[in-house]
Amino acid sequence: MALKFIDLSMPLDNSPVEPEPAKIKYLDHKQGANLLGLASCVSKSFLKTIGNLLFHFLGIRKISYKDFPDGYGLAWEELKGDTHTGTHLDAPFHYGPVSEGRPSKTIDEIPLDWCYGDGVVLDFTAKKPGDFISANDIETSFKKIGYSIKKGDIVFFMTGADKKWGNFDYFFAHPGLNRDAVLYLVDKGVKIIGTDGYGLDRPFKDMISDYRKAKDKSYLWPAHFAGRTKEYCHIEKMTNLDRIPKPFGFKVACFPIKIKGASAGWVRPVAIVEE
Repeated sequence: MALKFIDLSMPLDNSPVEPEPAKIKYLDHKQGANLLGLASCVSKSFLKTIGNLLFHFLGIRKISYKDFPDGYGLAWEELKGDTHTGTHLDAPFHYGPVSEGRPSKTIDEIPLDWCYGDGVVLDFTAKKPGDFISANDIETSFKKIGYSIKKGDIVFFMTGADKKWGNFDYFFAHPGLNRDAVLYLVDKGVKIIGTDGYGLDRPFKDMISDYRKAKDKSYLWPAHFAGRTKEYCHIEKMTNLDRIPKPFGFKVACFPIKIKGASAGWVRPVAIVEE
């Protein structure tokens, strides 16, 4: 039996496609070698470290890229970024300090068994940007593909918004779930929901516009804030959902980076399909 692995994540890069893009400093092999040479000056003794640094900067016993095999050391990167930049998994703590009457889980507290399970893709590309996706919409979509949702399923919403990645329109290109839609899935035993849109909720401009018109707080991040009532996680800024060859019958692995006390963690969700 052969397995096909489909990457469902966007890359972290320096491209300004998000309000707070990642900032990545790339150190090539020569720069890395010079820094390793500098690091070699560090000793358990503070005085010896000072002496080594003095000799290093005077060019005495200095180790540089020229001393490494082929003139190359090690390359690495320095990264600064929001935990919600790129494809990421939101923890219940992101939605509020309390979920289901208990302290909300941070990303390092998410049970690993939530992050591996049977995957389901629901096609909502017919929805317009800014539309709501309701519980009735979801139920109809399950009936359309002939699937009965079960505990532990990981459910993805394909909106087509990922095709706008890199363009300003990307931020406004997706429909979003309402509160009842989230609670419908979570009540069925779903712990992780994902979307190829910028967010699980509707675009910011649509939420704010409706709030200002109606003065109704329920228009503000209803999908997120449903997590205060029922504990769940969601993945935002996914891609390639259209490359999964069937709406169900595949596995998903989506383990987040373990950041102490954080509201989210970068994640590389993968669909695993039997060929």
